[in-house]
Amino acid sequence: MTRESWQTRLGFILAAVGSAVGLGNLWRFPWMTSENGGAAFLLVYLGVVLVVGVPGLLAEFVIGRRSRRNPVGALSALSDSKGWTVFGHVFVVTAVVLLSFYSVVGGWIFRYLGASFTGAYFANPGQYFGAVNYGVEALGFHLLFLGVTALIVLRGVKRGIERATKVMMPAIVVLLVGLAAWGVTLDGAAAGLSFYLSPDFGALETNFLDILPAAAGQALFTLSLGAGTMVTYASYLGEDRSLAADGTAIAVLNTFVGVLAGVVVFPILFALVGDAGGGGPGALFVGLASAFASLPYGQVVGVVFFGVVALAALSSSISMLEIPVSFLVDEYGVSRPAATTGLVALFAVTGSVCALYPSVFGFVASTLVDLLLTGGLVGFLLFAGWVLGRDAVEEYELGAGEFATSLSTAWLYAAGVFIPVFLIFTFVSGLAAALGVSVASVELLGVTLGQTRLFVAVSVLVAVASFLGLRRAESVV
Repeated sequence: MTRESWQTRLGFILAAVGSAVGLGNLWRFPWMTSENGGAAFLLVYLGVVLVVGVPGLLAEFVIGRRSRRNPVGALSALSDSKGWTVFGHVFVVTAVVLLSFYSVVGGWIFRYLGASFTGAYFANPGQYFGAVNYGVEALGFHLLFLGVTALIVLRGVKRGIERATKVMMPAIVVLLVGLAAWGVTLDGAAAGLSFYLSPDFGALETNFLDILPAAAGQALFTLSLGAGTMVTYASYLGEDRSLAADGTAIAVLNTFVGVLAGVVVFPILFALVGDAGGGGPGALFVGLASAFASLPYGQVVGVVFFGVVALAALSSSISMLEIPVSFLVDEYGVSRPAATTGLVALFAVTGSVCALYPSVFGFVASTLVDLLLTGGLVGFLLFAGWVLGRDAVEEYELGAGEFATSLSTAWLYAAGVFIPVFLIFTFVSGLAAALGVSVASVELLGVTLGQTRLFVAVSVLVAVASFLGLRRAESVV
């Protein structure tokens, strides 16, 4: 079966950015930011994107283009170990988990887009969201969102995904810029900008270990890292593309849209609601719905805003569906229509559970996703750094310019050592938080570790791992 490829470099970049932007920036980001200190969270998030995001993207790109396979096939083809093949199936599971809750939120977006034309949620936004977020109606809109996603993926890489994202991404940016320009002119918007852009460093120091796992999970979620999406997308790339240039462009564009989304959301919330709109998955809907209800032309603003979010949601959901579709097409020779149809039937069932049970949705959409993405990216990084080694550097340098090539050893070193150590630490921190344990007060060998002692302990671990990693880098480059 002939494998598809991207028609243009711009098409690949926009599709990858579309996968990254999605609801991670427009729905989950305001939720996470409002619950984790505003600007303090933003600062940690940006640091993780820079230090972890770009090298992580490159690791997934290298594996995808080297193998020209889906995540399962990639790890199997590039390694003799059956263990890596088994591990590759984790990414198919992750895609199922992601789209199971994502399609529910996509259904909410579709519901609010339609309701914006009539202003149905204006009278009592909180009550409206409580009535439509879960239950039979939520299930119906979840199925509608899945159906639209499937129609795009059915058309394939060039005719479906690439064409759709070429329209969606410019439209998202233009509409967000317009909303941001309007939002910052509102009375009270300055308080929202301060909450979002002026970090309290004292609070950041005190709560750093609580903010870090959430910021790391959000960074991976918004960049579509750790789920195999970028491995799949890179598998359709030609060898003349600079992975470093494309990865940097994708990270920069995604971060720009994410920060811009915050400039839209928080000034509007503070100007028209008076605060960050509360927390939880309904923050975007209840808070902004309240804001739109108070405007003379609130219905128009609501249609524009939720139209933007709907485009962003679809640009990400098609990438999530593409992972298991490519797995069935590559590994079992299933036709794209049959693979897409069968998987949509599966997601219809798994997503229905999230649509009907709020407790399941809350766990899946936050804790479970953060842990799966963090663990998945650790796997990709270790595979690129320690299994591929010289081959990873060779693949990285194909199509790269002189400057990018000069960084290949540093990238391998970071991918094989520093970033996995950091992510393992955040994984443990997130797991401890999920179990109700504060990392800052964990007892290690009978000694209570405060933040300073914990930092020293992690530094020692990094130093030891760095020594081993340096020897590895020197031996393969």
